[in-house]
Amino acid sequence: MEKIHYVDVNVPQAKSVHSDCLYIEDELVIFRSFEEVPLTTDPKRMDCLFVAFCHEGSAQYSVDTKEHMVHKNDVIVVNKGQVVGNYMLSRDCKGVAIMVSNDFFSEIIKEVHDMSQLFLFAYSRPVFNINQEKADTFMEYFSMLCRKVEEKDNLFRKELAIMLLKAMMYDIGNAIYQKKQSEPKRTRAEVIFNDFIILLKEHFKQERKVGWYATKLCISPKYLSETVKQVSHRTPNDWIDHYVTLEIRVLLKNSTMSIKEIAEMLHFPNQSFLGKYFKEHVGVSPSKYRRS
Repeated sequence: MEKIHYVDVNVPQAKSVHSDCLYIEDELVIFRSFEEVPLTTDPKRMDCLFVAFCHEGSAQYSVDTKEHMVHKNDVIVVNKGQVVGNYMLSRDCKGVAIMVSNDFFSEIIKEVHDMSQLFLFAYSRPVFNINQEKADTFMEYFSMLCRKVEEKDNLFRKELAIMLLKAMMYDIGNAIYQKKQSEPKRTRAEVIFNDFIILLKEHFKQERKVGWYATKLCISPKYLSETVKQVSHRTPNDWIDHYVTLEIRVLLKNSTMSIKEIAEMLHFPNQSFLGKYFKEHVGVSPSKYRRS
């Protein structure tokens, strides 16, 4: 059976939606207005790093189904693999954004060992505010980046873009670091919960037993359950169901895969089992959800 992949939000896809946008190959695309960003109310998975800055008005969107509000001087960071949906802008909302392929981002930060960890912190803090001075600096970087990417006859166009992006990422990374430092040190329970979520995001398509995750974390299933419930007010099974149903929703809305193919991809025994599971947790059948 030929596997049909659903469409992620990535640089090539963004270029195809807005043919007049600024870009460098399939590695970087620049949006000079939020209206150009190819996000909708339907859930879409980011297959790249998305960084945006709001300089007027407000917006809202969800990351992994959690709602976030965006206001003036807020920076938005969405990492590869996260699911974005419910994207809405106020009438007076103005902002800019970039999408960077994972390989290009790795090239930009390859000499900065702590940077990737700082951006991983943004998994749980995808929106944070910066002061006006830093906001002005961000827009200066962005304006210069636009000018250099527009210089298609510049022999060092890509190298200049990398240097400007690296400077921008340093400043964003510093803002994330300051945010991280201002928060209380994580407890042992919070560390276990974080490790559980990281493990879950990687393996939920194949593994849905709490005991499997407990073994990987070298703790008992009971201790894992108590700890996760204490930190998040949800059980490990709740979190497993959350990621599985989110994945099914994304596939139903953004792919031509049949329900049978989705069941096989997510290692359900059969299509009927997936249908019952989805209806139990979402309230409607997969076919009805796809038509809505």
